[in-house]
Amino acid sequence: MRLLLLGGTGEARLLAAELAGDSRVEATVSLAGAVARPQAYALATRTGGFGGADGLAAYLGEEGIAAVVDATHPYAARISANAVEACSATGVALLRLERPAWTQEPGDRWTVVADVPAAVDALPPGARPFLALGRKEIGAFARRGDLHCLMRMIDPPEEGERLPPGTLVLARPGGSVEEERALLEAHGLTHVVAKNSGGGWSRAKILAARALGLPVVLIDRPALAPAETVSDVDAVRRWLESRL
Repeated sequence: MRLLLLGGTGEARLLAAELAGDSRVEATVSLAGAVARPQAYALATRTGGFGGADGLAAYLGEEGIAAVVDATHPYAARISANAVEACSATGVALLRLERPAWTQEPGDRWTVVADVPAAVDALPPGARPFLALGRKEIGAFARRGDLHCLMRMIDPPEEGERLPPGTLVLARPGGSVEEERALLEAHGLTHVVAKNSGGGWSRAKILAARALGLPVVLIDRPALAPAETVSDVDAVRRWLESRL
């Protein structure tokens, strides 16, 4: 079976590693190209967009794709919508792997907002926030000259890219609560701004904020186009088994 895996998440890497050893499946991973040096996958990988839903539909037909697994980030609403439209148009089976969102627990000090502009407005004057966001969203905070922000990016900003006042760190997210807590303390940060990505890969910063009693401005998830959805890699594997 020829499979297209829309990747970009830790779950997608886990699934790719499992599929690489299955001779019944010929799978390709597609990455959007938002990161210049993405972590390696165990499967053949293509980078870049398809040209919208029509381009994706054409690719599915040309490559003889029988099934698509959408394991993109929960905030990749456009990609997910294109997958729904393309698979509906071509009759290709589609499954979305969507990790459960985080839920507030005792000790959390969350302010949940609808989008990035609302997150910019939610910070009090003089705040020192950790902007745990993608580089495309960080520029929105530049209009708040009263802030001193810690910005962590995997790739350096492009020349002339608009950034808010503060400190830039080029690194991948910390792998432990201890690392993230040390980062927050070392920079004297007062807030964390993040998306509700869910899962365990990026939760350390949320747990570190809880441990330090720091407020978190949490950007809510966008509504995604309806599709058959599961919450873990095991469920994807069972879905694929039923089609082999």
